[in-house]
Amino acid sequence: MVPAKAVVILGDVLTVSTVNVNGLRAAAKKGFVEWLAATDADVVCMQETRAEYEQLPEAARAPQGWHTLLAPSSDKGRSGVAIYSRTEPEATRIGFGSEEFDDSGRYAEAELDGLVVGSLYLPSGEAGTPKQDEKERFMDEFLPYLHRLRDRARQQGKEVLVCGDWNIAHQEIDLKNWKNNRKSAGFLPEERSWLSRVFDEAEYVDVVRRLFPEGPGPYSWWSYRGKAFDNDSGWRIDYHVATERLAEHASETRVERAPSYDKRWSDHAPVTVSFDWPKP
Repeated sequence: MVPAKAVVILGDVLTVSTVNVNGLRAAAKKGFVEWLAATDADVVCMQETRAEYEQLPEAARAPQGWHTLLAPSSDKGRSGVAIYSRTEPEATRIGFGSEEFDDSGRYAEAELDGLVVGSLYLPSGEAGTPKQDEKERFMDEFLPYLHRLRDRARQQGKEVLVCGDWNIAHQEIDLKNWKNNRKSAGFLPEERSWLSRVFDEAEYVDVVRRLFPEGPGPYSWWSYRGKAFDNDSGWRIDYHVATERLAEHASETRVERAPSYDKRWSDHAPVTVSFDWPKP
C-alpha cells in the first residue's frame, strides 16, 4: 500500500475508488465482495467487469447500501464498466455519443449532487495491429467529449471526475521498466501526447500525480507474468482525472495493493482518493 499523503481535512470528505476488476464474477469469488463491504468509498468505479447484470452474484450485482450502474459490452464476456454509489444518482449515461463505442462497455457516467463521475475503460491496444487502430479511434472521439463534458458541467455548476483504466502510462515515472517499453502500447509517444492534451488542452488534472509529483508510481497494475508483482515492476495506468476546482480539494490518496500475490483479486489494485468536498 502506498502511504497516504496526509493533510488537514476541513468539512466533508468525499472518497472515490477506481479499479479494473479483471472480471467481476471472478473477482467476487476472490475478495472483491469483502473489499466492497469494508471500503470507506462513497463512489466506486469499475472497469473490465465482463458480465451481464443477471450473471453476477447478488453481493456484486446489488450490494446492500449501494446504487449500481452497469454498462456491459455488446461483445459478451469482454470490457464492461460500472459505477457504484452510496447515494442515488440524479441521472446516468452509458457511452459518450459514439456510434462505434457506446455499446462496447467502455464508458458510463453518473450525475451526483454537484459532481459528474465517469468510469472509463480505454482500449489497451497493441502496437502495429488493428487493436491499436481501435484505441486511436477511441481517443480521437473521447477527447472532444471531455471538452464538451467540462463545458456542460461548468454551465451546471458541477465538477467532473473521470476515473478508470486509461491504459496509458503518461511519464517515465509511471512505469518501472520504461526503457524496454518505449515501443509498447500504453507507452507510445502518440498515446502519451494524447494524454498530455487531456491535461493541457481540456484542462483536466491528474489528481494522484499532483499529490505525488515525484514518483516513481504509485503503480496500480502488475502483470500476472513472472515476478512483476513481487518486484513491484508495475505501471500506473489507473487515473483519477478531475476538473481543476475539484482537484484542488484532493487531500489524500492510496493504492490498495494486496499484501501478497496470492491475495490479489485482480491484476490491478484499487486507487482511492479523498477530497475535502461535500458528499453527494
